[in-house]
Amino acid sequence: MKLLVVEDHALVREGMVLTLRRLDRRVEVLEASTAAEAFVLIERHGDLDLILLDLLLPDANGLSLLHTVRGQSPMLPVIVVSALDDAGTIKRYIQAGANGFVPKSSTSDVLLDAVRAVLAGGLFVPEGSDAAGARGAEPGAPGEAKDLDLTIAQRRVFNLLVMGLSNREIGQSLGLTEGTVKIHVSKILRVLGVTSRSQAVIVAARRGLKL
Repeated sequence: MKLLVVEDHALVREGMVLTLRRLDRRVEVLEASTAAEAFVLIERHGDLDLILLDLLLPDANGLSLLHTVRGQSPMLPVIVVSALDDAGTIKRYIQAGANGFVPKSSTSDVLLDAVRAVLAGGLFVPEGSDAAGARGAEPGAPGEAKDLDLTIAQRRVFNLLVMGLSNREIGQSLGLTEGTVKIHVSKILRVLGVTSRSQAVIVAARRGLKL
């Protein structure tokens, strides 16, 4: 797992990095203190799984920064982490394409819950917020997996992939070799226009696909 923290305050950034390393001993956390540094890292690391993004950076402001990230990497999940946490702000950024919003007043456990939820393809907003309904399914996106250019076998693999099973577990469940599962997963990613399993899960959630 590879995550990127974009935060200009060193103490806050270091605290977030330490918290994120609790997710898994193999997690790799990259750091950027400016938008410019972030975009260099996004270009350099095409296998990023998630960005945690502060809104008030010295070289960019909130919405423009999020729009730029979305334009550069439309399928890459983004969690906004900000001290600006009123209901209107949260709703505005969810509508702009953020997959989650975590107030800086939150505990480290809340941050980890947000990351887990978003990596699983969900949407995370603070408890009690009405922003969860701010963004529906993508316009014009198919609501059924059968509408995608996938075979029945590939749709079955897709279903188990979304549930979080590994290639080996999918193969055991469906009676397929791990090599065959890898071929199916590659086709699924290609059809969805993404490069990682986590991004495929996010697309399924955003489109409201019935698998």
